Amino acid sequence: MFSCVKPYEDQNYSSLKRACLRKKVLFEDSHFPATDDSLYYKGSPGPTVRWKRPKDICEDPRLFVDGISSHDLHQGQVGNCWFVAACSSLASRESLWQKVIPDWKEQEWDPEKPDAYAGIFHFHFWRFGEWVDVVIDDRLPTVNNQLIYCHSNSRNEFWCALVEKAYAKLAGCYQALDGGNTADALVDFTGGVSEPIDLTEGDFANDEAKRNQLFERVLKVHSRGGLISASIKAVTAADMEARLACGLVKGHAYAVTDVRKVRLGHGLLAFFKSEKLDMIRLRNPWGEREWNGPWSDTSEEWQKVSKSEREKMGVTVQDDGEFWMTFEDMCRYFTDIIKCRLLNTSYLSIHKTWEEARLRGAWTRHEDPRQNRSGGCINHKDTFFQNPQYIFEVRKPEDEVLVCLQQQPKRSTRQEGKGENLAIGFDIYKVEENRQYRMHSLQHKAASSIYINSRSVFLRTDQPEGRYVIIPTTFEPGHTGEFLLRVFTDVPSNCRELRHDEPPRTCWSSLCGYPQQVTQVHVLGAAGLKDSQTGANSYVIIKCEGDKVRSTVQKGTSTPEYNVKGVFYRKKPSQPITVQIWNQRVLKDEFLGQVHLKADPDDLQALHTLHLRDRSSRQPSDLPGTVAVHVLSSASLTAI
Repeated sequence: MFSCVKPYEDQNYSSLKRACLRKKVLFEDSHFPATDDSLYYKGSPGPTVRWKRPKDICEDPRLFVDGISSHDLHQGQVGNCWFVAACSSLASRESLWQKVIPDWKEQEWDPEKPDAYAGIFHFHFWRFGEWVDVVIDDRLPTVNNQLIYCHSNSRNEFWCALVEKAYAKLAGCYQALDGGNTADALVDFTGGVSEPIDLTEGDFANDEAKRNQLFERVLKVHSRGGLISASIKAVTAADMEARLACGLVKGHAYAVTDVRKVRLGHGLLAFFKSEKLDMIRLRNPWGEREWNGPWSDTSEEWQKVSKSEREKMGVTVQDDGEFWMTFEDMCRYFTDIIKCRLLNTSYLSIHKTWEEARLRGAWTRHEDPRQNRSGGCINHKDTFFQNPQYIFEVRKPEDEVLVCLQQQPKRSTRQEGKGENLAIGFDIYKVEENRQYRMHSLQHKAASSIYINSRSVFLRTDQPEGRYVIIPTTFEPGHTGEFLLRVFTDVPSNCRELRHDEPPRTCWSSLCGYPQQVTQVHVLGAAGLKDSQTGANSYVIIKCEGDKVRSTVQKGTSTPEYNVKGVFYRKKPSQPITVQIWNQRVLKDEFLGQVHLKADPDDLQALHTLHLRDRSSRQPSDLPGTVAVHVLSSASLTAI
């Protein structure tokens, strides 16, 4: 996974460090200098900031003091509780922080070899589809010899301040971290996919069944190494960082550091009386100020839990910012949860593995409507289909599909100002089983995301077998930018971009002919089929000029609903399209009847209910049953 880490801004950590050791100098990063430009993208600094190296701040500086833990972190002066909460989550996962902080033993200060220290560090972050290696020097912003941003409990521990500096370099400056998004940081630490959940909108506090289902999903994400964060929405500026009577703080990101079902009772009674409580442990990035309701550190509820269970849970009574609460109370008092799933794509794993399709694209503007790729959302019907389009397949009777659309991260610098996100989202349409060219008219909308000006938009949806088109868009037409589309399914989805509007003309077109007409055939269902006592196990085949589309088998019914579509580019429009119905049998499938469709563009009636006939070429006779078909034809190949 990390063999292809890309050096950020072409800075190679190993060669830079070697050069510094050879010259016996401490590294100074010219790409992120110790100046106000690295602190702010707008406004002027307040108190005089002095950049200092750890050795000038304290004696015996270390990357880690007594290991790494979520208790190490404290928020600084910038409003980056969201980043600190993400770091708290990261610190609780050894396998994850060792990816973000590579070769940590080699990067650690060695008091016995002071000459081996070069004042240079590097960290890995997942950015826009690839891992990048960010190099920094160790000069950190201070006021009165105190770190002004993220700092540790231990005055001589610097891992969180250095990770934050590398992240600020990616963002453009420290001020760019003000009021950011925990979901983004969790993705950047893991390469996972963040799913935001609105607890208020979902009414999880009052709907027990939904809450239990959500707890199981949160527990699964946690147990499989994912990261989770929670917050309480601040509606007004005055709400921001306001402390509630229950001890929680509004507009503030909390890290979830444990999720478990807690056994109530003592001794053997607890073992046999299987009463368990859904519990969650959170941490305030301030490192103090905790929940003071039921199951808070000193509450009497803990008497219901045995001493051994309490020790297993690591219950403490310090005001260290970490506390337990029931999941029901969490859903009542918090408004949002962010789950960052680590989607396992390894075939060697015992857990569910996912097939990932990762595609880069761009919204680009062009005078020619056929080449324009910035059409805006569905509100702009005239230009919507000019957006990029991606096709994928669900190859099981039903599959869980995860879709994540991410726009190119924006940097905020003094030269360029604040980087603003575009409002983005996407729609998913169920299309014909044989579609190979771009959509030009609306079809059945299978799912759609919200539109929001965040860096990424996520959707989880269950879809039946078939072919689908995703149309990622900006909210307004004419907006441009790059994006990354990630599609996760249980089996390979063959996800790819649709580039052509119609069949391309080749040197063979003049010899073999070129399509004159496009026809969409939608077989809705059949009625009155010849069947056995248990009903027919029927399927439908649509045939046109050597191309054919087949439906899934509808079992045990004489009134099947096929709901299958095909699109055909016809070189010989005078030849009819054939729709056949077959009954699936063990040895040989049984023909139940067929109909021929002229599919004339001038036919004003789109919906037809036709009697099934036999295959006699001279005088076909009626067979039991009818089939309902919706037909659209056009001489313009970009009409459907």
